[in-house]
Amino acid sequence: MAQDQIKALIGMNDILPGQTQIWRYLEEQVKATLDGFGYQEIRMPIVEETRLFKRSIGEVTDIVEKEMYTFERSERSLTLRPEGTASCVRACEEHQLIANNQRQRLWYMGPMFRYERPQKGRYRQFHQIGVETFGMATPDIDAELIIMTHQLWQRLNIRDKVTLQLNTLGSNEARAKYKAALVEFLSGVKDQLDEDSQRRLDTNPLRILDSKNQQTQALLNEAPDFYDYLDDESKEHFETLRALLDAVGVEYEINPRLVRGLDYYSKTVFEWVTTELGAQGTVCAGGRYDGLVEQLGGKPTPAVGFAMGIERLILMLEALNVIPDEVTNYLDVYQVSMGNVTTPAMQLATQLREAIPSLRLQMHLGGGNFKKQMKKANESGARFALILGEDEVAAGKASIKDLRESGEQITLEQGQIATWLAEQLY
Repeated sequence: MAQDQIKALIGMNDILPGQTQIWRYLEEQVKATLDGFGYQEIRMPIVEETRLFKRSIGEVTDIVEKEMYTFERSERSLTLRPEGTASCVRACEEHQLIANNQRQRLWYMGPMFRYERPQKGRYRQFHQIGVETFGMATPDIDAELIIMTHQLWQRLNIRDKVTLQLNTLGSNEARAKYKAALVEFLSGVKDQLDEDSQRRLDTNPLRILDSKNQQTQALLNEAPDFYDYLDDESKEHFETLRALLDAVGVEYEINPRLVRGLDYYSKTVFEWVTTELGAQGTVCAGGRYDGLVEQLGGKPTPAVGFAMGIERLILMLEALNVIPDEVTNYLDVYQVSMGNVTTPAMQLATQLREAIPSLRLQMHLGGGNFKKQMKKANESGARFALILGEDEVAAGKASIKDLRESGEQITLEQGQIATWLAEQLY
C-alpha cells in the first residue's frame, strides 16, 4: 500500500524556481537602497527564549497569547521569532553594540513565524526585511527611515501606488494618560463595541482605534483626541519630522488612529499602505520605540525602525506588472550542441563565463536531437542560442541565433563571441 505523500505544512510555503528570481530581484533592490544610506546587515537566530518576546511585545497581545510557535526544550521555553525587533535589540545588548548609547544603523532579512489563519500575502512562515536604528533621539532619523522607504518604492516603480500614513503616540507618559481617557470613554459604550474590541478594552485598548468594524469606528468619532494629550516635546518632535518630510517632497497623510499593534511604540508611528492588495493593505510599517532597550534590561536608548513583508511586496509587484523582463528571463545564452562535441562545447562555455563573469549561460546537457534542443532554448527565455556542431568545431567557429527579436542567425570565430555578446547584452 502506497504511503501518503508528505506535503508542506499549511501556511509554510515552498518558493519555487520562477518565483525565486523575483525574490532575488526585490532583495537586491532593498540591499542597494540600504547600502546607499550606509546601513549594515545583522543576522540573528530564528529561535529565541520565549521571555524575550513576552517582555518586548507584551503578554496580553494577540501575538503572545495566540500566535507564537513555542516549545519546551531542556526545561527552557523557546519560541520561533514572530518579529525581528526584539531579537535585534537582544543581539545589540548581548554584543555591546549599544552599551554606551552607540549609534547603530542596522538591517536584517529572514523568516518570521506566527500561528494565524493563512491568507493571501500572510502566512505562518513569512519573510520580513527589518531596519533598526539606535542612539538617535532626534526626528531626523525618523525622517531618514521614511525617505529611505520612499526611495525604495521609486526603485521598484510603485511609488504612485503607496500612501504614507503618519501619527505620533507621544511619550510613554502621554500615551498612558490618553490610554486612561480612552478606556474611560469606551467603558461607557462597551456594549456597543464589536467582540474583539470588547476583549481589547481590558488588554490592549489602543488597538481598538484601528478596528475594522464600522460601528466601532463610528463610536470612536466621539472618543478623546490623542493630540490633546501630547506633551510639548512630543509635539515638537512630530512637527519637525513633518517639516523635514515636506522639505524633501515626501507626501503623507495624518492618521490619528494609527497606533501599531505592539506595546513598545512611542512618538512616531507610520505605515505605507496600498489599495492594490485588498484588505491586507500595509506593505511597510514602523515607528519609534525609545523604551524597549531599557525594558529588555539595557540602558535607556532611543530607537526607531520599520519592517516590510516580502510576500506582500512581491504580490504587489506582480499585480502591477512592474517586474523587469530580465528578472524573469533569467538566461542570456542557451548553448545547443550537435554531434560529438561535448568537450569543445564545455571548453567554449567555460571560456565565455570567464571572459564575461556576469554572463548567464546554460548548456543543454543530457542529449537530445537538435530540434528538441532548440525548443528548450526557446522555452528558456534566453536572448540567444549558441549553436556548436562538428562542422563549427572543425572551423573554430560557432553560430548565434537571436531568440527574441530579429530571429537572425550569424556565425562568428569563437574568439570573437565574448566581445560580440558583451556588446549585445551590456
